[in-house]
Formats: sequence, structure tokens, C-alpha cells
Amino acid sequence: MNSASAIQILQTSISPVVLISGVGLLLLTLTNRLGRATDRARQMAQYHRTAPELDKPGAADQIRILYRRAEVLRTSILCGGLCVFFVSLTVIGLLVMVLFRPEIGWIIISLFVASLASLIASIMYFLGDIVLSLRALRMEVEEHLHPGK
Repeated sequence: MNSASAIQILQTSISPVVLISGVGLLLLTLTNRLGRATDRARQMAQYHRTAPELDKPGAADQIRILYRRAEVLRTSILCGGLCVFFVSLTVIGLLVMVLFRPEIGWIIISLFVASLASLIASIMYFLGDIVLSLRALRMEVEEHLHPGK
């Protein structure tokens, strides 16, 4: 491999590699949110065991929402991981294409499209978590503003 080939490989793989970095930050955010939802669910489960009977239905509702959030976040993390996987395969495909000149452009484009579709799915699930989080907050706020309702 000569210098020109190495430079061409680096130039063509920069965009996908930048995508990996951005998705890594998204995954960091998602795993932090998953940890918080999991910790809060455990706290609410402990509270539910010792709570007065009047508070148990509200605590159970909170636990159900927290569990659903954890499921949604898990799926979002999975989609983000798939995005990184497909981007990595895209970069390997670019390397193979530059080195050996096979006609695999359609494979590389397909992998990149799959990575973007996975990223979109991850973001959609992330937004779903935000909706669930706000639903739980609304329940808690309503409980404090209108006790006994």
C-alpha cells in the first residue's frame, strides 16, 4: 500500500468514524439514564414494601413506569450499539474497497443506511423514555398538588 492509498482510506472513513464518536456520547447518556431509572425503581420497590396502603397504588404505578423506561432505554442502547456495529462494518468495507477494488459500493451504502436507521431508532426510543419520564413526573406532581385524588 502506498501513501496515496492510505490517505484515501483515511479520508473516506472520517465521516463514519465521527458518527461512532457521536453515538458513543448518546450511549453514555442512555446508560446513565438507565442506571438512574433502575436505581429509582429499586428505591420505589423498597418504599412499596413498607408504604401505607393508601400510597401503594401510586408507588406501584411509578414502578411500572420505571420498568417500562428501563425496557425502552435498553432497546435504545441496543439500537445505538447496532449503529456502531454497522458503521464499523462500513469502515472495514471502505478499506477493502480501496485495497482490493471489488465492486461492493452497494454493500457499503447499505451498511451505512442500516447504521443511520439504527441511530434513528435509538433516538426515537430515547424520546419515548423522555415521554415516560415526564408521565411519571406528572403523576408525582399531581399527587403532591392534589393529595388523595
